[in-house]
Amino acid sequence: MKILCVSDYVDPLIYNQNVKEIFPDIDAIICAGDLPMDYIDFIVSVFNKPTYFIFGNHNLKDFGFYHKIDSPQGEQQYMERKHHGSGAKYMGFKTSVENIFTIKDSVTGKERPLLMAGVSGSLKYNNGLCQYSDFEMKLKLIKMIPKLLKNKKKYGTYLDIFLTHATPRHIHDHEDPCHKGFECFNWFIEKFKPTYLIHGHIHLYDMREERIGVYNNTTVINAYAHHILEIPEAFSNL
Repeated sequence: MKILCVSDYVDPLIYNQNVKEIFPDIDAIICAGDLPMDYIDFIVSVFNKPTYFIFGNHNLKDFGFYHKIDSPQGEQQYMERKHHGSGAKYMGFKTSVENIFTIKDSVTGKERPLLMAGVSGSLKYNNGLCQYSDFEMKLKLIKMIPKLLKNKKKYGTYLDIFLTHATPRHIHDHEDPCHKGFECFNWFIEKFKPTYLIHGHIHLYDMREERIGVYNNTTVINAYAHHILEIPEAFSNL
């Protein structure tokens, strides 16, 4: 199974009509935030594959369609949310059992669905939209626990893919207030052991910066611009 991961940058390699010739065998797309919705809509229309997205701390014009915002525009968007849609599935602050994909356990040989969860936003740095303190974010993660426990009981594992915009603390993050990671993500990795954490937020201008690392047996991937994730034990049922 091949997943195209994108974030933070409208990549000319992706945003062109020949992209399927460049990436002919993509099974799914994951958008890790700070991307215009028309870019995500383009990806959906061109690939016609399951696409998942979250919001970052920029490109929040459509945020009010998915979350209540205390403003006249936000209230109007939330009222119209049933009539607003994208071909992409919003994964902000929720878990999902994706039966359209199957993972085969390499040890037991048993098959199960792909298990996903996601959260939007960055660490609070100027009280802007879609920014949270570490405590606020941890409360949102705690609300996911019942479904994660259900996954563990039913499928033998909590989670395959955890989609975030910001990073865990001291993993791919920077020390300026905007780009510090969430300490609660480190707690989440330790407790719920996702196989992959896919994030954005950190721009890879310096190619010496790490894009992929392994922490507590979780592979942490920076999706900046684009990255192809291959999961050999998973396949699409479409």
